[in-house]
Formats: sequence, structure tokens, C-alpha cells
Amino acid sequence: MIKQKKNSRIFKNKDVQKAKMTQGVFWLSLGNVFSRLLGAVYVIPWYAWMGESAQIANGLFGMGYNIYALFLLISTSGIPAVIAKYIAHYNSLGKFKMSEKIFQSAVKIMLIFGIICASFMFFGASFLADLAGGGRELIPVMKSLAVAVLLFPVMSVIRGYFQGNNNMMPYALSQIVEQITRVFWMLFTVFIIMKVQHAGYIQAVIQSTFAAFIGMLSSMVVLLWFMKKNKSNFPQVKFQIDSKGKYDQSFEKVKNYSLIMEIIKEAIPFVVSGSGIQILKLIDSWTFIHIMKILTHDSLKHLQALFSLLSTNPDKLTMITIGIAIAISLTSLPLITENHTLKKFRKLATLINNIFQLFLFVMLPSTLGMVILAHPLNTIFYGGKDVLGVSLLVYSSLQSLLLAAFMLTIGVLQGLGLSKMATVYLAFGMILKLIMQFPMIALFKVYGPLVSTTIATILMVYLNFRKIYHKTHVNIKKIKRRALLLCLLTFIMSIGTLVIRNVLYLFLDPEQRISAFIIVFIVTIVSSLLYLILALKTTIADHLLGERVNVLRRWLPF
Repeated sequence: MIKQKKNSRIFKNKDVQKAKMTQGVFWLSLGNVFSRLLGAVYVIPWYAWMGESAQIANGLFGMGYNIYALFLLISTSGIPAVIAKYIAHYNSLGKFKMSEKIFQSAVKIMLIFGIICASFMFFGASFLADLAGGGRELIPVMKSLAVAVLLFPVMSVIRGYFQGNNNMMPYALSQIVEQITRVFWMLFTVFIIMKVQHAGYIQAVIQSTFAAFIGMLSSMVVLLWFMKKNKSNFPQVKFQIDSKGKYDQSFEKVKNYSLIMEIIKEAIPFVVSGSGIQILKLIDSWTFIHIMKILTHDSLKHLQALFSLLSTNPDKLTMITIGIAIAISLTSLPLITENHTLKKFRKLATLINNIFQLFLFVMLPSTLGMVILAHPLNTIFYGGKDVLGVSLLVYSSLQSLLLAAFMLTIGVLQGLGLSKMATVYLAFGMILKLIMQFPMIALFKVYGPLVSTTIATILMVYLNFRKIYHKTHVNIKKIKRRALLLCLLTFIMSIGTLVIRNVLYLFLDPEQRISAFIIVFIVTIVSSLLYLILALKTTIADHLLGERVNVLRRWLPF
């Protein structure tokens, strides 16, 4: 009880930015993890209904989605970040009318952008299909995805508006509703096509990709509803009401054309750097099959199935953990921008220090947990004995820690106004990836793209972190101390996880789907509880999450 009161006093007056950070990360993590988890769970019935064509259909689905996802990330990683940065910047200066003007201009820009991108995807479907090596079957898949590209740029601007105002709940809920609707349409249509009509798998894949548009529509409805309900609470709108029509003079001096050009100029490095992971995956999508055709005599269908094991299958699981890092990055960006704009450099260094520690606190146990549970996880989602699939999932899970660190450091650089440098470092990584791609595939075959991505990502993370340190002088010693402690906690948790998993293996077969689900469920609950207890005992949870953790202490049995 004495310790509990002491912790309450210590953290009672903590910086309000930590509360904003924790709350934002909670909502965005909830949205990211839930939507990505649902996006992985649907695979179980989807694979079953596809029958013998499941692996090929999944490879075709993945090729189409990799190209579509590049356009998706252009809006979801680039444009919202720019909008959020500008809104946070002008709000911190009290120039609220400028924030509102930026939002209105961005909607117009992205409406035009959506039309251009959708037209390119639809009319260039044949070119994109040939580039990916997917054959003629990929053309209708690309066209079905073009419809969604028309809508999501405007939707992403609205999400950026909420992000810039540090209101992450609508952002997160729109993600959840989008994914629920998408998965419902996907499974419903696939069942009708494959089990009722007994039609071909290509039609089922087309409907599975068209589901992206259905999800976008539902997400837009949620965002517009929150916009109408909560807009009067945003500072820029409150200012207009309180000042009875008066506004800051800077608004009068900025013409619409100049503002649009400024947003576009700022957006380009945001878009490129924010799409880093997808660019890495596109390199694999566009080169793997072509290089393997040179090195082997395997058929196109066999290579499509291999690409499914290499990229499409593990991505559905590893992107769940990467989504947490993206949530931290998106939440931190407006806070970093605010401190940087107001020249609060000490607070800025402390904030970035906390961001890196929070990243390690979440990502280390998540990554190791997925590695340990790779076998039963692969069974749950993809079924059967698949040694190669499990091995690729283990490697991809370990690599996800690096990819997540890359996304986090990119977000910090963007918040510091260094998005151009982030783009330069990304270019270095892409060049290295392209140079290493052929020799790594020649040496390691299907593992080759993973090896070349790992090498390129290590370089980019190093360059990003070095620039962040030189700009902010974050306390590296403190980060190292906390990192060592978190590694120790993760190691203890991993030992406990391995023991529990191996004991369950004595009674349950990890290659049977129901047994594998029970193993994953029990191990996840117990290992998460163990890690949480260790984090509370060492008080590191208090330092990173604030006084809210005292609620957990009252519920946990120690």
C-alpha cells in the first residue's frame, strides 16, 4: 500500500504529453491490432473454401494487394502525416484558422489524386500485372482494386485531421469498422462463388480484393459521423466560435494555390519515406519470380505458391506487430512537431526517449512470442505440415522488429521536419536492397528476399537513429539501460513461454488446427500475464505508461 501511494505521488504530475501519448497509442494499437488480426483470421475459412487452389489464389491475391498497398500507403502513411504535422504546427502557434484551411485544401488535392491513381491502376492493369510476373490472371484483380483507390485518399485526409488534433479514437474505430466490413464481404462472396456456385478461384480472388472498396465506404461513414459530432471540440473550430468571426492575420496572407503547393512539396518526402516497407515488398513482388525463373526451371504456379509462403502468408501475421510500431509513430508525430515548433528541446528529447522505450516495451515480447508460437500459428492460419512455411514465418517475425524500428524512426524524423533526410536514407536502403537481391536469391533461394531486406533495413535504421541523436541529443545511456532491462524481462518471459508451450505439446498436437488454437491461446494469456507482472514489479511499466498501471496492480494476484 505504501509503495502504491508512493508511485501515485511520483507520477501524479507527469507531463500531460505522456498521457496523450499513452491514450493515442492505446486507440491506434487497438485499431491496428484488431484490424490486422481480423485480416489474418479470415484466412482460415478463406483457405478452406478455396480448396486445392488456395496457395495459388493467395499468391495472386498477395501480388495484387502489394501493388494496391503502395497506393494505400501513399495516402495512409504520407498524406495524413503531413496534414497532422501542419495542424499540430499551426495549432501550437494559435493559428487555428490556418489548420482549418489546410484541411479543406488537402481534401481537394486528394480528391484529384484519387481519380488519377484509380485511373492509372485501372487502365494500367495489364502493365502492372506483367511487371509483377502474375500473368493475365492478375489483370482483373488489379482492376477490382482500382475502385478502392478512388476513395481512400480523401478518407486518409480526414484521419490525418483527427490525428493532428490528438483525437485517435475515430481514427482507430474507422479502421476496425473498415476491416469488419471488408472481411464480411470477402468471406460471404468467396463462400457463394466456391461452395454454392462452384465457380473458379479467380472470380473469388476478384471479389476478395473488391472487398477493399466496401471496407473503405464503411470507414468513410464512421469518420464523417465523428466529424459531424465532434468538430465543435477541435481547437481551430472553438477559436472561430470564441472569437466571433475574428481570426489570425496569417490566414489572409496565404492564398489557396500557395497553400496547396506547400502541402504537395512537403508531402512528397512524407509519402516516399512512409511507404518504405511497401516499397521493399514491391521489389520482392516484382523481382522474385523473374529471378527464380532465371535460376530454376520451376513453373509459374509453383513460384506463385512460393511467393505466398515468402510474403503473403507471414505478412498477415507480422504486420500485426508492426502495426503497434506504426501506432506509436502516428501518435508521436503531432507531439514531436508541437515541441519542435515551440523549441521545447528538453521536453522533445524526453518525449523521444520515452517513445523508443515504449517501442521496445511492446515490440520485444511481441516479436519473441510470435517466433516461439510460429508452428501452431502457421497451423491455425494455413493448416497442415509445412516446415518451409514455419521457417519463413520465424525469419519474418524476427525481421518485423527491424521493419517496425524503421517505421518508428521514420515517424520521428518526420515530426522533426527531417522527412527529406528520411527519404535520402530510404533511397540508400533501396539501392542496397536492389544490389543484394539477385545474389541473395541465388545463394538462399526463397529466403533470399528476406536476407536482402534485413541488410537494407539495418542500414536505414542506423542512419535514421544517428540523425535523430544528432538533432535531439536523446539520452542514449538511459535508452540502453532500459533496453537491457526489457531484454531481460523478455528473456524470462520467453523461457516461461517455451516451458508452457512444450508442456502443452505433450498433450496437444500443434499440427491440428483446434489443438494449435488452444496452445496459442493458453501460451499468449500466460506469457502476457507473466510479462506484465515483471514489468509492474520492476516499475518500468510506471515509467512508460504512467499512474494508470496502478489499476492493474489492484487486479493482479501479487
